[in-house]
Amino acid sequence: MSDENIQAGKHVLQCELKGLEQLLQSIEEPLAKTLALLSSCNRKIIVCGIGKSGHIGHKIVATLNSIGMRSIFLHPCEALHGDLGVYEPGDPVILISKSGNSEEIMRLIPLFKHHKSPIISILGNGNNPIASHSDVLFNTAVTSEGDPLGIIPTTSSLLALAAGDAIACALIAQRKFSRKDFGQFHPAGQIGRNLLLRVRDVMHPLKNTACVRETSPLRDVVVEMTEFSLGAALVLEKEQHLIGIITDGDIRRFLKDGHNIDITDARSVMNRNFRFISPDDCLGEAIRVMEEGSSQVHVLPVINGDLVSNLALGLIRLHDTYQKY
Repeated sequence: MSDENIQAGKHVLQCELKGLEQLLQSIEEPLAKTLALLSSCNRKIIVCGIGKSGHIGHKIVATLNSIGMRSIFLHPCEALHGDLGVYEPGDPVILISKSGNSEEIMRLIPLFKHHKSPIISILGNGNNPIASHSDVLFNTAVTSEGDPLGIIPTTSSLLALAAGDAIACALIAQRKFSRKDFGQFHPAGQIGRNLLLRVRDVMHPLKNTACVRETSPLRDVVVEMTEFSLGAALVLEKEQHLIGIITDGDIRRFLKDGHNIDITDARSVMNRNFRFISPDDCLGEAIRVMEEGSSQVHVLPVINGDLVSNLALGLIRLHDTYQKY
């Protein structure tokens, strides 16, 4: 592989980094104006762009919708031939254009202005007709694109997308949009599952979990774990008070070290320093607890409160947190 080819790939990233740094220096004022325009707006947001800018527009719409800001992508050409029916007077408009003089977009501006729609523009050129009609301008101009030809939208496309992300994230902060709110717009998929479902929704209750005492012979522990087949056994005292956990891995490591299963009890194998989770925690929190630190675990005891005073309720496995189809 030619070193020249590799350098071309690295060069575009360098150009994009430089472009992002420039955008960062100029974004505060247009971002503040945008928040002022959209903060009290109960209308949907119209996003327009053509070519690569159109693809960026679709992504911005998807992001805004995911945070509860009703948005729709309106293709400028289709708008001129009947799709303007989705537009309502007063809808704020985000226009995206590298050149800033796209004819199709320019033909829509008089309509938007006539109906008093705020116009927010993300433009790769701050001195152009669209900019002159805009209430807010995000200037995403670049000295050159990062490709070997210097003409393919690379850096400019990234900056337009970054400006859209900045708008969305500023709105998240302004509206105090929470993870729970985010989950309401993602009822399907793993994201929604992690945010909306609680541990209690997927956990295995104590009656369906292997439970032993610390004096239980290890062979009996293995039998109990085989019967319930969840990969772990909870070690209890005083009815349901949890004092330890034994996993399949604990037993395998114990046997690998040459110990005799017939003369060993649960206390010799169990882990007293274990992680746990509450039944009211979301699945995302359970995954975080399982994966935190240098060593991951695949099962968590579910307890009602802390280990000092409360009771074991069951077990949740990493597998239980996955999306079920």
